[in-house]
Amino acid sequence: MTSLFRKSWRGLVSPLLRRPPVVQMAALCWRRDKDGIEVLLVTSSNGRWILPKGWPIDGRTGAQTALQEAWEEAGVKKAKAKPDPVGKYDCLKQLDNGTEVPCQTAIYSVEVDKTSKSYPEDDLRKRRWVSLKKAQSLVTDPGLRLVLSGFAP
Repeated sequence: MTSLFRKSWRGLVSPLLRRPPVVQMAALCWRRDKDGIEVLLVTSSNGRWILPKGWPIDGRTGAQTALQEAWEEAGVKKAKAKPDPVGKYDCLKQLDNGTEVPCQTAIYSVEVDKTSKSYPEDDLRKRRWVSLKKAQSLVTDPGLRLVLSGFAP
């Protein structure tokens, strides 16, 4: 009986443990200044510095989704996104209900020409242009830090 229970339990739980991670798209927004490359960071809901990111949007590519998130979360008004990700990283994503799920974030290079003073989430987030080196020290996710360390537009 115990053996039957174990087989039954494994049959129910095993697919949950093997399921693919949820996916998000992030915008690595950048611009050139006299000192080199600057990247745009925003604060998360709990105050950590992150890239603008979000869930896939039906009918849009990953790059188009990244551009939409850059607008909503950072006020990026005029920009060009590369069609392919410049990197990916894995982390645990806490959902609204408190559950943590594996998440893979695809990062798209977004060259920024113009930002807006007002944007959909300007009352929820801070944004900050920083050097690549400074960005690496501000973000807490090791996978994102690694992508930033190898970024060369």
